[in-house]
Amino acid sequence: MTNRAVHLLQRIDRAGDGVKTDLFLYGISAAFALLTALTSTLLPHRGWGAIAVWAYAAATVVVVVRLVTRSTAGRAALAWATGVFATLLPLVVEAVQRAGGRTDRAQEEVLVVERMGDRLLHHGTPYLARDAIAALPADERLMGYSPYQPGMAVFGLPRAVFGDYWWTDARVWFAVVTVAALVLAVRLLGSGPSLIRAIQSVAVFPICALTLATGGDDLPVLALCLLALALTAAGRWAWAGVAIGAGAACKLFAFPVLVVLAALAVANGRRRSFLPGALGLPILVLIPPLLVDADAVIENVLRFPLGHGVVASPAQSPFPGYLIARHLPAGRFIAIGLLAAVAVVIGVRLLRRPPRTATTAALISGWGMLAAILLLPTTRFGYLLYPIAFLVWAPALTSDVSQRAFSKHTA
Repeated sequence: MTNRAVHLLQRIDRAGDGVKTDLFLYGISAAFALLTALTSTLLPHRGWGAIAVWAYAAATVVVVVRLVTRSTAGRAALAWATGVFATLLPLVVEAVQRAGGRTDRAQEEVLVVERMGDRLLHHGTPYLARDAIAALPADERLMGYSPYQPGMAVFGLPRAVFGDYWWTDARVWFAVVTVAALVLAVRLLGSGPSLIRAIQSVAVFPICALTLATGGDDLPVLALCLLALALTAAGRWAWAGVAIGAGAACKLFAFPVLVVLAALAVANGRRRSFLPGALGLPILVLIPPLLVDADAVIENVLRFPLGHGVVASPAQSPFPGYLIARHLPAGRFIAIGLLAAVAVVIGVRLLRRPPRTATTAALISGWGMLAAILLLPTTRFGYLLYPIAFLVWAPALTSDVSQRAFSKHTA
């Protein structure tokens, strides 16, 4: 089943030597950015669209010229360049405008992460306790929650330490980690048409570009997951454990990938190399906040995302889990039950037929996370960037470089 999925992705990618799919990707991205600039009710999103539309439009023109001239050269360079002008440029522009006094140039998660950094610096924990959140004015209680792992607070430390400058904006540091992880992953995997599409899935896709430019906390976590997959494909198990451990230390979304990669490491006899970093980093970052106020950790990381906080989570995209939880009697319990059933099915699959390659691990992570996002009672449309990226990266993880590495390290 996994091989069929990989072959299907490869056939789509190779249509017209990949250029026809490029044309569709850049064209639809330009349309999305234009629509966002004209109609979005979120001002940071409109600011992103007004800049990104020109980057996507220019890339579309370049691809049209290539179709006419039957040229396929420079596809990877175009993907990177489009990512710079559609993601990093609007990010820096919004960060500069925000430092200049505009209050409509960042999504709320940026403020939340920066407040986490400030609390960590001054109180030893990035979390407020339930009673402290309840004591806030009603319109400030939502911003009192920090539904991330403690490691996310690191991105807020520059602003807490140095003050309000464009370069202390948490998004700038999200971008630094994201770009560094992606560049390392691409260097590990070499080159090829599948890798070009993998680059596009994170650097070009509007769902990723918009997220990083305006909010961004998911992108470094995603990039660290992808780096971990690339490292396992290259046979570098210890560093793969560090990469996925760093992602899991920042956000719970990395834990399903950690579990799949742990099964992969065990199946390949590499658990002693992989597990110390993979499990050690998330545990280490939890110790200080737990010692300061364990209940505050549980309130922010577990109760609030599960819908048991002082206020409701705004993550309410109309996916099946949300609709079931909202409209059926005992719907929240039904949705959680379905989610648990999916987890059991995947767990049994990992025990009975553990993945043997990074490609299989990426596919299991992608399909499993897609099912989880669809069934979560509180979820966001933007979370789809995770399964999309994992599924698109799967063919790239079967490159000649990774296959040689597996042959060498599992012999």
